[in-house]
Amino acid sequence: MNLLPRRAIASVALAALLVACATVSRAADTPGLDGTAWVLSSLPGRELLEGTTATLRFDEGRASGTDGCNRYALSYSASGSSLTFDPKGISTQMACPPEVMEQAGAFTAGLTGARGYRVEADQLQLLGDDGTLLATFAPQRQAVAGTSWRVVGYNNGRQAVVSVLGGSALTMAFSADGRVSGSAGCNNYVATYTASGTSLTIGPAAATRKMCVNPEGVMEQEQQFLKALETVATARQEGDRLELRTATGAMAVNLAAEVTQ
Repeated sequence: MNLLPRRAIASVALAALLVACATVSRAADTPGLDGTAWVLSSLPGRELLEGTTATLRFDEGRASGTDGCNRYALSYSASGSSLTFDPKGISTQMACPPEVMEQAGAFTAGLTGARGYRVEADQLQLLGDDGTLLATFAPQRQAVAGTSWRVVGYNNGRQAVVSVLGGSALTMAFSADGRVSGSAGCNNYVATYTASGTSLTIGPAAATRKMCVNPEGVMEQEQQFLKALETVATARQEGDRLELRTATGAMAVNLAAEVTQ
C-alpha cells in the first residue's frame, strides 16, 4: 500500500486548516443584516430618478420598504454572505409614472435576483449568482438630531390620523442639544426631547400665545398636534420620511424631510 510521506501529509493538513480558517474568517467578517435599514444609492446601468427613494429594512426574517412607488414586504433568508428574498411578497398597488414603475421593477428584480451580499465602505451590495452587482445601498440615517421636517399628518386624539389643513404649516426641527422646535400652525413652539436608538420621547411644549382665525380650525389643529407630540415613543426614518409612533405602535405624527434650497 502506498503511503504519503509524513511531510506531504502535514502539508495537506495545513492547507485544509488554512482553507477552513479563511472560510470562518469570511463568515465572521460578513456583518449581519437583521435590524439594519438602507436607502438605494445605485442600480447598475441606470441613473436613479430624482424625487424617488427606494428603501430596504431587515427585521427578523422580513424585508420591507418602498420601491419608489409602492410599499412592499417579503421574507428573506441570510446565512454567512448568502442572501435570498422570497419573490412571493406583498405590495401596495399604486400607479406611478412609467419611468418610476420601470425603475421600481429594476429595484425589485435586484432583490429577487440576489444570492449573496457584502458590505464595503458602509455600503450594502446585493450580488447575483455569479457575483454580479445588482444594487447598492447606503445606510439609512436613524438619529433625529440635526434634522428638519414638515408634518404631513398627525393623530387628532380621536384615533384618526389627519392631514394638515391647507394654508397652514406644521414643522419640526431637532437640534443637537435635545430641543425640538417649529411652527404648530399658528404659534411657534419648543420642547425637549430624548432619543436613544429608535426610542424617542418629547416633553410638553411651550408655545407663543397668538390667536389665529385662518384657516378655519387652525387653533384646534395646533392643540391636537402638540398633544400628539407628547404621545411619541418611537421614531423611524425611511428615506425622506419620518414616522413618530406611540408605545402601542399607533401613528402619532407623520413627516417628510424639509427640502433645503
